[in-house]
Amino acid sequence: MIVTSNLKDFPAAMLAPWNVEAKSPDDFVLDQIDIDDRVIWACVQQIVDSRTNPPETMEDIFDALERAGLVESVAALRTRD
Repeated sequence: MIVTSNLKDFPAAMLAPWNVEAKSPDDFVLDQIDIDDRVIWACVQQIVDSRTNPPETMEDIFDALERAGLVESVAALRTRD
């Protein structure tokens, strides 16, 4: 698997001989949420806990992840909250 925001440079036909798939970061994280959302939630919580100067909330991290393009992933995590 290749995780990239630049999917146009990794067409499926070119990756098929190597049995490799390209996914966007958002789709990759969504897959991880489907596998075990508790693990992903714990990872995001670790990020929140590590942000102490200045302190950040879960909402701050969600906002940053959305700005980074993880819109659907954040939506899925917010429904878990």
